[in-house]
Amino acid sequence: MNRATIKDVAEAAGVGVATVSRVLSGGSASAATRERVLAVAAQLDYRPSALGRNLRQRRTGGIGLLVPDLTDTFYGQLAEGVLACARSAGEPVLLGSTADDPEQETEAIGMLLEQSVDRLIAVPSGGADTWGPALRADMTVVFADRLPLISPEPAGTPLDDLQALDGLRPVRQAARLDVPSVLADDRSGVRTAVQYLRALGHRRIAYLGGPANPRRVAAFRETVASVDEELIVFSDGSRDSAYAAASGLFQTRPDLTAVLAGGNVLGEAAVLAARELDLRVPQDVSLIMYDDVPWAELCSPPLTVIAQPGHDIGYRAAELVLRAGTRKPRSVVLPTELIVRGSCGPHR
Repeated sequence: MNRATIKDVAEAAGVGVATVSRVLSGGSASAATRERVLAVAAQLDYRPSALGRNLRQRRTGGIGLLVPDLTDTFYGQLAEGVLACARSAGEPVLLGSTADDPEQETEAIGMLLEQSVDRLIAVPSGGADTWGPALRADMTVVFADRLPLISPEPAGTPLDDLQALDGLRPVRQAARLDVPSVLADDRSGVRTAVQYLRALGHRRIAYLGGPANPRRVAAFRETVASVDEELIVFSDGSRDSAYAAASGLFQTRPDLTAVLAGGNVLGEAAVLAARELDLRVPQDVSLIMYDDVPWAELCSPPLTVIAQPGHDIGYRAAELVLRAGTRKPRSVVLPTELIVRGSCGPHR
């Protein structure tokens, strides 16, 4: 008979995996919920071995890696960096995809703990509370590309709430968690892109963003002299939502002259929406995309991009997580680069 898992306990108790994880690790839960979860765990003879005190004596080696989307080019580059560093150290990598869903992320963390994996690199999807069980179990965690939000934003969060995100809050939260990170210099990258567009004469510059990187929209707000809130729009991260946001932006604000897309999925959506609406790039609208992916150079015209070093982010994150046993690692911020191609032109 197979040993019960944390998912079995959650299903039997009628709660989420995150709730079971909180209860079993001493986190917050109502008295009734705690009693129900503990009763079901006892009934199923569930033994959360990796959360026990003997975790350090049961290490299996290897590195866990959690990314939102294995098909995304940037996360593929990041994973390649982790694999390259781990390979040189003779360490296996357990790779998982969270679909940018905090519940799936929590489940994946629980499974890694059950397997006694004690080192984890993650592009976080949920909030800071998601990481309590891992940190209480002395798992060594390094965040890559972004930081946990103070409050996890569920799918379908109203756009007004997303617009209200403070780009500085995740930084303060990560400091409280005392978790090292490897990030691209989003602030410098976005600032350079906006300044480049302004030098071309653009004043009505729009920002197309998603829920994952509030630091980028915060940098946009800081750099634009006078923010027009109607020119800042968000999607929920999916391709359909990104296309709807881009198309709606172009149709409701025909006076805009330039768009900065906050990621490669958003940039793809902006290109497709402009094409569908017969907007010429760069004659009618200039485009800059955050992320340099292979198809950006194949567009007509080729896209100007803010390139971030995905492979290096992954490699440095693996270095940090492997070095953690000898000394406390420090967070790393890597430079970005504005690569000018043909998708931007002077405002006419």
